[in-house]
Amino acid sequence: MKKRTILFSLSILLMFSAFLGGCNSKNQITLHVYNWGDYIDPDILKEFEKETGIKIKYDMFATNEEMYVKINQGTAKYDIAFPSDYMIEKMIKEGLAEKIDFNNIPNYRYIDDRFKDLDFDPTNEYSVPYMWGTLGILYNKTMVDDPVDSWDILWNPKYEKQILMLDSQRDTLAIALKRLNYSMNSMVDAELEAAKTSLIEQRPLVLAYVGDEVKDKMIGEEAALAVVWAGDAIAMQRENPDLEYVIPKEGTNLFVDSIVIPSTVQHKAEAEKFIDFLCRTDIAFKNTDYIGYSTPHTEAVTQLDPELANSPIAYPKEEDLEDAEIFIDLGTYLEQYNRVWTDIKAH
Repeated sequence: MKKRTILFSLSILLMFSAFLGGCNSKNQITLHVYNWGDYIDPDILKEFEKETGIKIKYDMFATNEEMYVKINQGTAKYDIAFPSDYMIEKMIKEGLAEKIDFNNIPNYRYIDDRFKDLDFDPTNEYSVPYMWGTLGILYNKTMVDDPVDSWDILWNPKYEKQILMLDSQRDTLAIALKRLNYSMNSMVDAELEAAKTSLIEQRPLVLAYVGDEVKDKMIGEEAALAVVWAGDAIAMQRENPDLEYVIPKEGTNLFVDSIVIPSTVQHKAEAEKFIDFLCRTDIAFKNTDYIGYSTPHTEAVTQLDPELANSPIAYPKEEDLEDAEIFIDLGTYLEQYNRVWTDIKAH
């Protein structure tokens, strides 16, 4: 703020601050928001601050597990977080998510009923669907001359050091399990060991295990094939039209990322105000249009460019999702996944 040479009386200053919605730093509320990288339109954060006078402190995580550790430790007092389905289930079980007062979320009525009553929050008390999509293979049509319709191509020696895998335990193990015709939520020791062996065999072919950097690498044609989420695929295609996305025939992960209020919340009423803001039609439209992920908001979908709204990547047909699975919380069996993942990464 620029310094002023005119002195105001204390009373006028206080009135001025109140008029601006609490912009006085001493009284201003700050919402601490924890989200995935590149997963919101920055302009709508500014719009929320301008409308409400509530400041946003925005942090990002790379995996659900990273987010869980931070909230479970309680060292960072987040008011809002954006976990995926199975992690929401885990957070609810462990008392790490607060019930939402839906009287404060009138715009919840715009959320498609297909994304309500799901197993991870069957009573619709703890979460508000934010974005959804699939996991698949993104490939460069000028660099890959084989059919891409199966997870098998990620094990093809022909593409040695041209393959990018996700540095994500559940997603990467899910791919190996699906390829072997097992459930991606398998809790069978022999099946998990088979997936581990498969991924260890694949390691020499893999250029790198990556996170958000996959976008620059595929746009820049540093690799031929990559495992990506559908929303990221759309964003990358905008920059490089030679990129194509497919859902493998063996099936994949159907994810639903939602907004929750963690147990670390300091400003619950303001958090609910922010959730309702994100569910407002104009804001939901701006957000999904910006990031490219699929929205569960019924009105926002109708405002999208028809090319995006009818995209089989963003909004796949039901038949394309017949063999898709939503991740579930593995409970104590997660220890086996941790052990297997450690073994894979050690090779």
